[in-house]
Amino acid sequence: MVADAASRAAELSDAALAGDRLALARLLTAVENGTPTAEAALRRLYPTAGRAHLVGITGPPGSGKSTLVAALIAEVRAAGRTVAVIAVDPSSPITGGALLGDRVRMQAYASDDGVFIRSMASRGHAGGLASTSTAAAAVLDAAGFDLVLVETVGTGQSEVEVAAMADTTVVLESPEMGDEVQAIKAGLLEVADLVVVNKGDKPGAQRTAAQLRAMLVAGAPRTDRDGVSERPRPKRPDVLITTAASGAGVPELLAALDRHRAAGRVGESSAARLARAESQVFAIVAQRLRTRLGDPSHAAETKALVGEVAAHRLDPYSAADRLLDEAERG
Repeated sequence: MVADAASRAAELSDAALAGDRLALARLLTAVENGTPTAEAALRRLYPTAGRAHLVGITGPPGSGKSTLVAALIAEVRAAGRTVAVIAVDPSSPITGGALLGDRVRMQAYASDDGVFIRSMASRGHAGGLASTSTAAAAVLDAAGFDLVLVETVGTGQSEVEVAAMADTTVVLESPEMGDEVQAIKAGLLEVADLVVVNKGDKPGAQRTAAQLRAMLVAGAPRTDRDGVSERPRPKRPDVLITTAASGAGVPELLAALDRHRAAGRVGESSAARLARAESQVFAIVAQRLRTRLGDPSHAAETKALVGEVAAHRLDPYSAADRLLDEAERG
């Protein structure tokens, strides 16, 4: 079984690196399903990744994320560069598949070898991403795409996770919809590298951009009346205005992305790179621990301990310690 997975992984990986889009699609399906083939392939491909510009695009529902992604694709291709898109959609409660299917919305690029678009179902994963989005992005990175765009699901309240995987995080807002308030509640503005007010042809777009710029004023932390210091804002993202439907402002957005990428290559601290790597490694550790504890050899004890916690006969910390000890022995 392991040998078969390794053989299949080598076959798919080599074909994907050679430009075989069907092999790339099959490899991404394996990644999304969490198969042994996917893990073997990622072990082979990861050393060749790290060259693409990974851009996360997030924001409240109705802000025009998919329309902006389509406009960015056109701009990137006009510049002679390649682009891959991971479009994370809500899951069907029946099949678990993606409900919206961004590949349908972007059919204009179906025959373009310089564009690859993949819809992924969130499958209930919180944070606006699918649980396998980071691994899928690594595969597309290794496959040689210049940009990898990751469009989050659009829940509006839990999408900050994308910042842990992206080189540049773009947060979209719409004018006169109160979305800037939602962004603050979700913490989106704190993770933004660029803030884009989309639908710039609507009344109020300039006012919304001005309000956002005022909110994002960087400065020294202040102290409130109780003597508690505010957390200093780590960065002051640029605020841009676009009208994705017409393409207005999109060239400026791509230029801003390129500037942020260039600045990151020169000035990004090792701490930021380590934080992204830590996020990936810890996610794999958590998933493997959950899988191991769900194995039949551990399932009975896990269920019993959870029952003890539910009955308040055991505290959750002691239960967690026992499960970790059991996983280590197993």
